[in-house]
Amino acid sequence: MPPNDKSTPVKPTSYELTQAGDRYFDGLVDKFSRSLYQAPRGELRLAMLDYLLPQMLDLREQKVLDVGGGLGQQAAWLAEQGHNVTMAEPSDDMLNYAKAWHRDAKTLPESAITYLQAPLQVLTVQAPGPWPLITCHAVLEWLGDPQTALATLSQLMAPGGQLSLMVFNRDALRFSNAVKGNLEKALSDRLAGQGKRQRLTPISPVSHAEIEQWSAANGLRIDAVAGIRVFQDYLRQPPATPAENATLLALEKHYCRQDPHWRLGRYLLYTLIKPEAAE
Repeated sequence: MPPNDKSTPVKPTSYELTQAGDRYFDGLVDKFSRSLYQAPRGELRLAMLDYLLPQMLDLREQKVLDVGGGLGQQAAWLAEQGHNVTMAEPSDDMLNYAKAWHRDAKTLPESAITYLQAPLQVLTVQAPGPWPLITCHAVLEWLGDPQTALATLSQLMAPGGQLSLMVFNRDALRFSNAVKGNLEKALSDRLAGQGKRQRLTPISPVSHAEIEQWSAANGLRIDAVAGIRVFQDYLRQPPATPAENATLLALEKHYCRQDPHWRLGRYLLYTLIKPEAAE
């Protein structure tokens, strides 16, 4: 777990979207670290990835492109598994935080991670590969055009390659709003965030049906799917003891790949495969 480094310099924050309609996170390093990774929901998300990725991916210490690597958690995990990782991240603040944390970590092999400050859209030029394994976790929902982004990821994949894709689930967001009493918002499907404040509601939450359609359009096969945080976000009372936390984690693990439960995971995690040759 990366430290919550209060001394990290913070630049003046602009919450405007990029020209492409994307949301970057300069100036929000501390908020990300505190809200997403040092809170129960972030801890559970990382625990579920630890549990699911070895099941859902063929991990053979191959080269990996980590797209939108954020604070560097996924890149560090992959490096610890013996992979040679290229971490691409458009935010200067995020990338610098990841570099500092990785440099201080005791478990990372030296020179296991290469850093590239670049958005997803330019990776076909700056990191063309082709890549046998790509991870792209919690990125598409922050882009103005997630459909085109998936097409770009497909271009980066080697024949027979794997894409580990995690997206913020639009259907779960609707259900969560209904549970909270935001009935009109849920009914009118006004679910997306605007990306202009510190709140971290994604601007382009994605549905499973869209992933099915976009994958098929790019010749990708859905090999596996799971829900992450299937139950946690709907609890009336959060776990109050370590034993209750352990029970919740066991519940999440038991049902994360079972239909219909996975469909309401806050995040949907996919393994997409690019065929060896065109059918």
